[in-house]
Amino acid sequence: VQLVESGGGLVQAGGSLRLSCVASGSTFSINAMGWYRQAPGKARELVAGITYDGDVTNYADSVKGRFTISRDNAKNTMYLLMNSLKPDDTAVYYCNAYTMEKRDYWGQGTQVTVSS
Repeated sequence: VQLVESGGGLVQAGGSLRLSCVASGSTFSINAMGWYRQAPGKARELVAGITYDGDVTNYADSVKGRFTISRDNAKNTMYLLMNSLKPDDTAVYYCNAYTMEKRDYWGQGTQVTVSS
């Protein structure tokens, strides 16, 4: 499975961005997907997750009510809509796929910078 993120950038506090993650390769084996982020000097953390059919989602407390995760399986694409962005949201955002073979795959990451 290969994952490619896009949509990061520089935005002012209060603004919005939409990240995309396109999956290719053995996408039939993907069970769940998620977005993680890692800020400088901090551990990578889960931002949001979604099951294959999109029926179940979960969010970090820090982004609940502001971020929305979704996926379009016909396009092999997952999205993260980020509203009301804060400087604390500044990080590299990574796409993750977890397969039926219990393997994790990661994208290369996309930088999100929120200015105050």
